[in-house]
Formats: sequence, C-alpha cells, structure tokens
Amino acid sequence: MTDQTPTPRSSMKSLRLALWFVVLVAAGFALYAVTNRPGDPPESGGYADSVGGPFTLTAADGSTVTERDLAGKPFAIFFGFTRCPDVCPTTLARLAQLRKRLGEDGDRFEIVFVSVDPESDSPEDIGNYVALFDTPIVGLTGTPDQLAQITGAYHVFYEKVPIDGGGYTIDHSASVFLMDSDGRLQSIIDHHEDADNALAKLEQLVA
Repeated sequence: MTDQTPTPRSSMKSLRLALWFVVLVAAGFALYAVTNRPGDPPESGGYADSVGGPFTLTAADGSTVTERDLAGKPFAIFFGFTRCPDVCPTTLARLAQLRKRLGEDGDRFEIVFVSVDPESDSPEDIGNYVALFDTPIVGLTGTPDQLAQITGAYHVFYEKVPIDGGGYTIDHSASVFLMDSDGRLQSIIDHHEDADNALAKLEQLVA
C-alpha cells in the first residue's frame, strides 16, 4: 500500500498556492470596487443615454433653474464646492482658459458649476465664487434632495468627509460633462486630461 501522507514540502507548496489564490481574489474585488464606485462612468454603450435629465436647482440670484433653462445651447457641467482647495478652482480656471482659446466660439456654450455643499455654500456664496474666474459661469445649488436628483442623473459621486480638528471636506467626482444642446452627453473631460485634447472636445461640442 502506498503511503499517502503529504510531505512537509508538498504541504507548504499547497499552502502557498492557497494564499496566492486568496490574494488574487482580494485584488480582483479591490479592482472592481475602484473601477465601479459611484460616480465613475460604467463601461457601457448606453452610458451617454443615461447621463442627464430633469433637475431643479437655485441660481446665485435666488432664481429657480431647471434643465429646460439650459436647453438649446451646449454646456459643460462640473460638480464641486467653493471651499475645494484644488480640483474645483483648477477645473473652473481651466474651462475659462479653454473658452478663451476658442475665441468667438467660446460664447457658444455655457459653463455650469453645481455646488454639492448646501450646508456651507449659499447661492450668494456661489455667485461670488464663480465671479472669480473672469468668465460667465452659471452657479447652482439646491436642497439635499435636489442635489441627490441631479448627481444621480449625472452619475456623480460625492461624500462628506470629517477632518481632524472639526469641520469637513467633500470628496467628489472631478470630471466635466460636455452636454449638447439637447441635453445629451457628448463627451467627458477628465481632470488630468491634456489641454489640447480637452480643447478638441469643446470644439466638437460647439461645432
């Protein structure tokens, strides 16, 4: 009769294989979580049709703005908050520069900034903030329910995060959505995208 008792070497080999399997499975789940978190565009041919939709928000002057008020003209829409230290001012300044590079065509699209921080950003605060960028920007905000509606429509991720010493910041999606005059997604400008590529997308938007 053959002795089937595993040797120490074969047992260690089996243990190593089992551990590698666990690591690979964990890595797979981690990659899935990162690439499919809320706010990231799903890899789907129908994604463009799923972006945008009805919303009701408040402008800097206190007036009500809906998706109907943006109809008929392309627009670039970005979500953030006025106390954002880097991404928001950088993105809005970049859009202002790209608009200037378009020359006369720069007037053919709107820039829309939606604050997802209604606790700190009043309509007046947002108006003062967008005025810093030396180009017309539609500044909007709303109630938590109204913001949940529009961020859901645009697949935008945002989350209030406490910080040491009190207070909070907000983690949020950093993409700019380029919507055509019918309110359909035409393209997306990534936060790290090359300026010439971003300009080409805006040129296509206003063509």
